[in-house]
Amino acid sequence: MNKKLIAVTLLSAILGRAGAQEITTENTVINCGQVAFRHPVTAEFELKNGGTAPLVIQDVRTDCGCTTISFPREPIAAGKTFLVTATYDAKQMGRFHKQIGIYSNAPEGPTMLSIQGTVVAEIIDFKGEYPYTIGQLAVDVNDIEFDNVNRGDRPFQKIHLKNIGSQTVRPVIMHLPDYLKAEISPTHIAPGHSGTATIVLDSHRLRDLGLTQTSVYLGSFLGDKVSPDKEISVSTVLLPGFENMTPEQRAGAPKMRLSAGSLELGPFNGKAKKKGEIEITNQGHSTLNIRSLQMFTTGLEVSLNKTEIRPGETAKLKVTALAKELKTARSKPRVLMITNDPENTKVIININIQ
Repeated sequence: MNKKLIAVTLLSAILGRAGAQEITTENTVINCGQVAFRHPVTAEFELKNGGTAPLVIQDVRTDCGCTTISFPREPIAAGKTFLVTATYDAKQMGRFHKQIGIYSNAPEGPTMLSIQGTVVAEIIDFKGEYPYTIGQLAVDVNDIEFDNVNRGDRPFQKIHLKNIGSQTVRPVIMHLPDYLKAEISPTHIAPGHSGTATIVLDSHRLRDLGLTQTSVYLGSFLGDKVSPDKEISVSTVLLPGFENMTPEQRAGAPKMRLSAGSLELGPFNGKAKKKGEIEITNQGHSTLNIRSLQMFTTGLEVSLNKTEIRPGETAKLKVTALAKELKTARSKPRVLMITNDPENTKVIININIQ
């Protein structure tokens, strides 16, 4: 083969790739949520030919005969969107997760989609209140706390959602840190209907003991903008582990005692600040370490005169409450301490202001 022919062959290959077909989509998984027994459910995927040449779907395969598929039989022009619908025949109770493979003339291989949900005898709606509004969604909580978490735990909490708008929404949790995951069920919520956002914590990814706080944001659709009115605060308290301590080690451990379990500061009565003090005494047999001293909310200032308290010694915890900042606080004012007392690894002091 001469050099000219090689060059033409390479150019043809490059041009072929440039005009290749490509299936793109923003959503490869649709969660149908609760599905009534013996009531087929249909999920609709919107896809696009992101290439520069016509796309031909050659075959669509499912992992069971309980799922039927509808897809375009004609070539799909470059840049055009198209729909693939999957209908699951809900004849079996419990969770389902069905995969769909789209085989086409796109060079990347099959495009994989999936539908999931739970088949139930009766669909049970949330009966509680939705006191908060975020965009087109009403929610039951805007503040989540993962309390008393041990390393290795994977706790979860649910946010109940209701679509109070006039258009179907596709909720999304934005700005998730790497230690949180979110699952929306169902993926699409019609006007007047409800769903859930399940927030799952992976405690292995938490770096520090004590309090970790972050904010995530609830959007009504993919690409929604982050804004303060969509904020959901998430706090986590990771505890140190003492489960492997021997009886002898526990007998020689420090023992924390507080002069009061909460701090009663009374009303501000026009004052900008209110101050109080709690004494921390070590009644154990080894040094008490205050490993972490944190506040759950803005509007508090704290100081501790020493973080290492020997047996028989006392330390003073001083707390200042700031009236202006507490007015905008999202949760009640509390102080958190993480200690090496195996009986009091986590100590929360409520700051009560009338």
